[in-house]
Amino acid sequence: MSTVPAPVIARADTAEKLAHAQHSVMTLLADSSQTGGALSVTRSTFPDGGDGAPSHFHTGTSESLFVISGRLQVLTGDEVIVLEAGDFVTIPPGLPHAFGAAAGHDADVLAVFTPAADRFDYYRLLERVNAGEADPKEIPASGERYDNHYVASEAWQLARSGE
Repeated sequence: MSTVPAPVIARADTAEKLAHAQHSVMTLLADSSQTGGALSVTRSTFPDGGDGAPSHFHTGTSESLFVISGRLQVLTGDEVIVLEAGDFVTIPPGLPHAFGAAAGHDADVLAVFTPAADRFDYYRLLERVNAGEADPKEIPASGERYDNHYVASEAWQLARSGE
């Protein structure tokens, strides 16, 4: 007889929260090790025009974003789109993408990675770098471990500069 796995429950008042640059907050909800590799889930809030993730791609993971409230500017390949509350996008492996709150708007976003590697330690590294407790060179050096590969994007730079 097979054993049914236990549900993963993340309570809003006890979930780990990480503060990042520009007063954004990331709430860690479920990591790959908790879901048998099926997915990793976070919720992030970004203040007016606040940056989320710079241009990057994943080799083996799809990243899906659901906008709970506000407006989210998203790079998908070479195209920049704006998602509003209730909108959803799935970015397939290999496609460069980036995101941040649209100018003049906050954004509250649920992010789901599937299939997933454990990513929470990556987010904790970002927090330590932001706090000056870790070397920024650790971020690109961790790319293979967390399947997070940074790439330049002129389209994203132009969109975020307001040009």
